[in-house]
Amino acid sequence: MRNTGGIRAVVVSGALLLVGLGGAVPAVAQGTGDGFLFRRPGGSLSLWGGFAGERADSPIFSFVTDTFSLSRSAFNAFTIGGDLGVSVAPGLDLVFSVAYAGSKAGSEYRHWQDTQGNPIQQTTTLERVPLVASLKWYPLGRGEMAGSLAWVPRRYAPFIGAGGGFMWYRFQQYGDFVDFTDSAVVSDAFDSHYWTGTGNVFGGVDVSLTPRWVLTARAQYTWARSHLGSDFVGPNQIDLSGLSVTAGLGVRF
Repeated sequence: MRNTGGIRAVVVSGALLLVGLGGAVPAVAQGTGDGFLFRRPGGSLSLWGGFAGERADSPIFSFVTDTFSLSRSAFNAFTIGGDLGVSVAPGLDLVFSVAYAGSKAGSEYRHWQDTQGNPIQQTTTLERVPLVASLKWYPLGRGEMAGSLAWVPRRYAPFIGAGGGFMWYRFQQYGDFVDFTDSAVVSDAFDSHYWTGTGNVFGGVDVSLTPRWVLTARAQYTWARSHLGSDFVGPNQIDLSGLSVTAGLGVRF
């Protein structure tokens, strides 16, 4: 005779187990699904890198490109930086940014050689460090609440923004130079570094990889101009403006 009571007990136990698992699945999905539980993210942190173009539209750049074997593109550079964003409204962030861009190029006089016919060589560097606060606006929003339990990010979230702050720069030349008073070749170094004001406008897109992790791409134009130190006689202004194109990885919190 079959043990029907035992079979019934197994079936009932299995059914209860499935019911229990079915009841557990929504709870897990709420905690680890495609959204933040109960709230929108309050901010983000991102690191990025890319290309920083230098407009080089000032007399000092005209002088060095005419005198030495340099082109204006020699002052383009790789840039790296980071953003800390704080949400001030559902589609608006206040963003604090810091970046670094630096170029280094060797050159020689275009029309002068030393007494033995050798090139007269030097090195020119340009460094820029902007510290900026910006407003970053998402015109289509960054995401939406799914019911009352989760915030779901948009897959693609375009943004625009503008800001301002301060930029530190350093412009240096070192190596061999012609002393035009007696045509002698001398070793020397020239340096100028100051802080100046800066402003920018930008636009780009965030691509959500997961609810927390986001890939961000941005194009930005920066305006800045400063005076040169007394090492550089003649041109007294340096243009620090330019266009940058960057991409990076961010995390929402």
